Amino acid sequence: MKKNLKEVLTPTQIVAELNKFIIGQEDAKVAVAIALRNRWRRQQVEGSLKDEILPNNIILIGPTGVGKTEIARRLANLAKAPFVKVEASKYTEVGYVGRDVESMIRDLADIAVNMVKAERTEEVKSRAVELADERILDMLIPPIKKPAIPNGEENGEQNDEVYQNQKTREWMRFKLKNGELDEKMIEFDTTQPAMGMQILGPLGGDDLGINLQDMMSSMLPKKKKKRKTNIKEAREIIADEEAQKLIDIDAVQKEAVQRVENTGIVFIDEIDKIAGSSGKGHGPDVSREGVQRDLLPIVEGSSVNTKYGVVKTDHILFIASGAFHIAKPSDLIPELQGRFPIRVELKSLTEEDFVKILTLPENALLKQYSALLQTEGVKVNFLDDGINEIANIAYQVNEEIENIGARRLHTILTTLLEDILFMVPDKMPDAEIRVNSQMVKEKLEKIVKNRDLSKYIL
Repeated sequence: MKKNLKEVLTPTQIVAELNKFIIGQEDAKVAVAIALRNRWRRQQVEGSLKDEILPNNIILIGPTGVGKTEIARRLANLAKAPFVKVEASKYTEVGYVGRDVESMIRDLADIAVNMVKAERTEEVKSRAVELADERILDMLIPPIKKPAIPNGEENGEQNDEVYQNQKTREWMRFKLKNGELDEKMIEFDTTQPAMGMQILGPLGGDDLGINLQDMMSSMLPKKKKKRKTNIKEAREIIADEEAQKLIDIDAVQKEAVQRVENTGIVFIDEIDKIAGSSGKGHGPDVSREGVQRDLLPIVEGSSVNTKYGVVKTDHILFIASGAFHIAKPSDLIPELQGRFPIRVELKSLTEEDFVKILTLPENALLKQYSALLQTEGVKVNFLDDGINEIANIAYQVNEEIENIGARRLHTILTTLLEDILFMVPDKMPDAEIRVNSQMVKEKLEKIVKNRDLSKYIL
């Protein structure tokens, strides 16, 4: 599990990477960067103390659309760690119909297995392609085996036929690798797993300790199915099959469980929805505290049964987030509060932040819309005064109606460019459009002034 120091990002490098996609929220970035680095530091600790060092779980507090989920998602990408995002409001207390909290760990284990399997597949890819080529050659030019002749006798005619067969196969192999046979059609057999029984019940298939569907499908014989495709596609299908044969699935599952236990990240969104509002729960809200109690042992450290084995949750990093408009973090049960010692409050976005969000990130919205319209041969220039006006309107609407953070920019840009996006293919081919403040005002001024209308449109 140990990695070379050069392979692991420092906290400042982590923040710099997050800055490419997320504007502002420095406190939250610093908190998650330290948490991620501490995981690597723990791996370097020798002796029994290593098991005693527990992660400091984080709770992100702030309105919607300010970057809480994006920070956690980008962090997992940087760490190349198993990551799952779950909604706290979708879980129910044990005894109610619905998903129980342990299923988030099972989901995390599934993601880790897929990650490791993809890595192992990449490692054996070249060998799998070679084996696929051999199978295709066997179909095109079946090999002739040299017969065993007793007493050292030789059959010149047979040897010549074998030699010619090998030469032809080498010639075809060369053409196959160069892509000269890509469009040639070929019929071949593919292996299909037998269909297992669908398990239905009050808990749902994902919450059964043993995956009966997988067990049944492994017991039943696998079926062969005839397929007819071009050689290019056949190569990929057969190579995938060969790669699966080369992978040790038990080793993959073992590695995946280790990754989940040591580097897994669970992002629990909308945790404020399961916080009691000053003890005034009625009806279905009564189970909110029950979900918190069920969540507590998972966050605290327990063992969860998955189809890949037992997963210990002691060292999984949990990042929770919530707007906490109605409830407060103090409305969570005290034990759960204690398990999220790092609290970071994310700030509402300012007009200046909106300008940066529109222009600076690698996946900035203006770059996205420019790329979309470029596919139709239309060039869009967003002038500085136009960008400032878009940011100003987004900030005003958030302040006056409902603060939905950066998501407001999506609705504003869609409304602003609606006519262009609609007319471009038919009436505006190869046009060049300049988006300035005057155009923005003309398109959006009526909507912004009419507050009743803007509730529906913006």
